[in-house]
Amino acid sequence: MSIFQKINAQFLNQELTFQASRSSGPGGQNVNKVNSKILLKFNIPESRILEEMERDFLMKKWANKLDNEGNLIIQSQESRSQLQNKAIALRKFYHMLEAAFQKKKVRKATRPSKRAVEKRLKTKRMQAEKKQYRGKDW
Repeated sequence: MSIFQKINAQFLNQELTFQASRSSGPGGQNVNKVNSKILLKFNIPESRILEEMERDFLMKKWANKLDNEGNLIIQSQESRSQLQNKAIALRKFYHMLEAAFQKKKVRKATRPSKRAVEKRLKTKRMQAEKKQYRGKDW
């Protein structure tokens, strides 16, 4: 099964752990009472669903986003609702996974056509002539 099929089917949900804590986001007086901030943790080295190559790739790609144990931690406190923050964190996680495994498009060097070069030089000449006649007295 390819990594994109795993992402689309959200197979990794069983390896994710969630932790709720008090949010500093919106909520008014509710902020001090309700644990609405969500921390999503995903331990890459201990993942049984990802293959060895995929784990190594993510460890290298996300090296600066991981803690010492290899946990990727995503935080969400955008909403007042814990459920909405959990959904946002999941969306962020799968979007990051998808972006990590996207192949970068190879840039092909191109040259402007003869017509485009001629047009550019013609407009350049016209602009130079216009400026040349500006300072002269008639």
